[in-house]
Amino acid sequence: MNNPVETDETSLSVPMIEAQNIQKWYGSFHVLKGVSLTVQRGEVVVIMGPSGSGKSTLARTFNALEEYQEGKINIDGFELSPDNHRNIDAIRREVGMVFQQFNLFPHLTVMQNITLAPLWVRKWDKTKASEVAMQLLERVGIAQQAHKYPLQLSGGQQQRVAIARALAMQPKIMLFDEPTSSLDPEMVREVLDVMRSLADSGMTMVVVTHEVGFAREVADRIVFMDGGLIVEEAEPETFFQHPQEERTKKFLSQIL
Repeated sequence: MNNPVETDETSLSVPMIEAQNIQKWYGSFHVLKGVSLTVQRGEVVVIMGPSGSGKSTLARTFNALEEYQEGKINIDGFELSPDNHRNIDAIRREVGMVFQQFNLFPHLTVMQNITLAPLWVRKWDKTKASEVAMQLLERVGIAQQAHKYPLQLSGGQQQRVAIARALAMQPKIMLFDEPTSSLDPEMVREVLDVMRSLADSGMTMVVVTHEVGFAREVADRIVFMDGGLIVEEAEPETFFQHPQEERTKKFLSQIL
């Protein structure tokens, strides 16, 4: 399937993300070993697991930041496979991503960071891009920082700018790759609050994180990965209170 689904009724029945048998190697290291995952529209999926489990690599395949060698991914009806790269630009317009590091341009103001992609990729005029940027800065609670530079902001504020920048492209899916892991503890909550509000708005979200409180409260489903495989997945209450797999139990005993 190379074109997005057109009818609203049919579109609603198509998963927002569908990954089938994803195989990924870094040289001889087999990082994803036949991973399959489906994410429905409006669903919040949290991916947890130890370092090196493949969770961040999997998330990055959803917007083609990571190539893979076998399998197939559909993003809102656009197909992405190792031998089909025609839809990469369309997929990246659908998917916003927030990284562990903020990746803001230090020589641009907050406003310029947010409006850059809409101006160049969406071809918006400057007035529209600026209006949308201010609305998003108000949404993430830092409108007063619009004309500052990133290094004048706290880490939590910079991450909220990064979220606003991703939202400026009006994505249908938001990916978060450990967005709070580089923040001081007191700054974590302000970022998680923005993510909670996004989830409440119905945004489809895939979140790689170790934030147990967020996962319990916001996730529709927890996916636990280890050794390049999905070991277990369940609703939060079941996952945290009644894990089935011994590997899951051991992991939870170390983080709870």
